[in-house]
Amino acid sequence: MSADLPFFRYHPDPLASGSVRAAPETCACCKHNTGWIYTATFYTAQDVSGRFCPWCIADGSAAAERFAGEFTDSYGLDGVSEDVLHEVTRRIPGFHAWQDPRRLVHCQDAAAFVGEVGYTELAAHPEALDQLRADMRIDGWHDENQLEHFLANLGEGATAMLLRCTVCGAHLAYADAS
Repeated sequence: MSADLPFFRYHPDPLASGSVRAAPETCACCKHNTGWIYTATFYTAQDVSGRFCPWCIADGSAAAERFAGEFTDSYGLDGVSEDVLHEVTRRIPGFHAWQDPRRLVHCQDAAAFVGEVGYTELAAHPEALDQLRADMRIDGWHDENQLEHFLANLGEGATAMLLRCTVCGAHLAYADAS
């Protein structure tokens, strides 16, 4: 990530994820062309014309102050402090997903988004693969052969969103499909 950009604890590399990219666009909040623009989700009832620069996301001016919106839905953030909830939803770039992006919680803190991965990348983190298997069984995947076939084909019509615990470093994942 560029040293020029603000650091986002819960999304440490928004350039790699595609949530921030170099662009000569004017920020809808500060009205400056910083050379960088946010490209992922923003949820608000207000009419927003344009996108935001990373600095207006980091300082909270885009979401909390100016446009009363959120970059990430609070779904799945049960058990985190109010400060963490506000940081993740209002001061951290969201990320692209087929379904609504969501955050996972580990060690009573929100997990940091690492990226969208297929089976090969996910298998490099066996704890995340095991956690995803267990979650999918809870969600109704009872046929082990179907479950393993689905997992083995991640990256082909479905992917996994990989996250990392900011406290202990454990990796977590959830499946995302169109």
